[in-house]
Amino acid sequence: MPRIQATSRLLQETDRAIVTEWRFAPGAETGWHKHAHDYVVVVLTAGKLLQETANGEIVTELGFGQSYARPLGVEHNVVNPNTHEFVFVEIELK
Repeated sequence: MPRIQATSRLLQETDRAIVTEWRFAPGAETGWHKHAHDYVVVVLTAGKLLQETANGEIVTELGFGQSYARPLGVEHNVVNPNTHEFVFVEIELK
């Protein structure tokens, strides 16, 4: 069964960064994609996050305000495995 699509909202774009809010209903996904820039994610809703990659799946427990950074170019799909909405802000560094 196909997953529903997470929703994104561009909050700000400058010559140095792109700031996007992502909202995931339970079971929602971003779809497979690669980032053109290094990026930082700041979690706004505590819970689990599933990242699917070519090497397998990683489930991470994340708390409110926690952040993580990733390099550009890794193809992945982000999924909300929780029974509640999951929200984060993504900051891509140009």
